[in-house]
Amino acid sequence: MKIVVLAGGLSPERDVSLSSGSLIANSLMESGHEVLLLDVYEGLEIDAKDYGILFSKADDGRKYSYQVTEKEPDLNEIKLRNNGQEAFIGKNVLEICKYADVVFIALHGSMGENGQIQATFDNFNIKYTGTGYIGSLLAMDKDISKRLLVQAGIPTADWILYHTSNNSFNTIIEKIGFPCVIKPCSNGSSIGVSIAGTKDELNRALQYATTYEDNVLIEKLVKGREFSVGILKEEALPVIEIIPLKGFYDYKNKYQGGMTKEVCPAELSAELTKTIQERALLVHKILRLGDYSRIDFILNDDNEFICLEANTLPGMTPTSLIPQEAKQKGISYQSLCEIIAKMPLEN
Repeated sequence: MKIVVLAGGLSPERDVSLSSGSLIANSLMESGHEVLLLDVYEGLEIDAKDYGILFSKADDGRKYSYQVTEKEPDLNEIKLRNNGQEAFIGKNVLEICKYADVVFIALHGSMGENGQIQATFDNFNIKYTGTGYIGSLLAMDKDISKRLLVQAGIPTADWILYHTSNNSFNTIIEKIGFPCVIKPCSNGSSIGVSIAGTKDELNRALQYATTYEDNVLIEKLVKGREFSVGILKEEALPVIEIIPLKGFYDYKNKYQGGMTKEVCPAELSAELTKTIQERALLVHKILRLGDYSRIDFILNDDNEFICLEANTLPGMTPTSLIPQEAKQKGISYQSLCEIIAKMPLEN
């Protein structure tokens, strides 16, 4: 197959996306496909008659590589590098994606996960991996997804939606209290996320989060062990436990090697393992997620799983969780990429 691995974009999670996309592209080439790693924001200047030469095979000797740095990228610098381009979709991106047999979406955050790119592809009849535009929208907006989970009886941390124009400190303290978690409503990779235990920390956290978007989720901090469950083809993968060696599971701890200990399969009783896997699958279905996803939980002191959020495009970096879970089920990284790439053509 000719496969476009779509990555990059104008999102704080750009580097994570390019790292995931590089590994995915290399793996798909090793499986015998013709592959192009394409930056959705930058696009390419090329004539339509030359689209075919963009795609590489394993025996071409080409290898993609991208390293995630400790801090999120400077998006203003990215825009300057591209003459201040405002459009999220770059030159010839849609045409090249239409030329391919399938698009493996390796985007994270922003238009890659909120349903915009999925809806665009649907309008152009472009086959793509992952969740469709409805599920992407529902899962990406943390306020909406939590409302749906509560309605379905799935425990989630108490929260309020903060907006700079209509909330006050007193509202947060009265309804949520300290300690609390502050996060942009529609970001991923823990970008913009802080934990506050005082008014001063809350003020700094709000200033940080609102640099990314005006809507901010303020959650009551749930203490306990953190777990994640991948879903592949409507089946729960082995549970993984996430243990940051310092602090919480933030951007640095997620993407820098050696910062977090991951245990898979997680050390849980058979009963608790069954409970969290069933709950993850239920969240997956409630939010109308697609061929694969990842659902995150905290196991609190009462042995109750509290759902944190759902991820429609889980990371595929060297330290990402889904590849580790799949490996425990006997699915290699290369096989996992192959399975995901073929699913849009099977539906």
